[in-house]
Amino acid sequence: MIAARNYHAGLAAESSVLRQYLDAGYQLLAQRFRGLHGEIDLILRKGAAVIFVEVKKSRSFDAALARLGPAQIGRIFDTAAEFLGTQPLGQLTETRFDVALVNAQGQITVMENALGP
Repeated sequence: MIAARNYHAGLAAESSVLRQYLDAGYQLLAQRFRGLHGEIDLILRKGAAVIFVEVKKSRSFDAALARLGPAQIGRIFDTAAEFLGTQPLGQLTETRFDVALVNAQGQITVMENALGP
């Protein structure tokens, strides 16, 4: 029961973050993209850039950020590289890695360029 509630809360947080990006003029390329190494919550485009977004929800922004560890960051990079293989410029595509944090009140803060290889 708790796992199902957490899953649905995560989907709701992801939808709210997506709405914020779309309202800012981004184009959705993929949602919950699953590659060989893991999953990326949102993949968007703005101009020539591809933006990979990891969404984390918890009771506070700090608690949400604490849920993102080095192993997961590595999986995100590997999965992003796999996705970029589908793009015309491949690994030369301009990219950005954002982390979107959602707290218990549904407030969102986006950390642009939060992850770097």
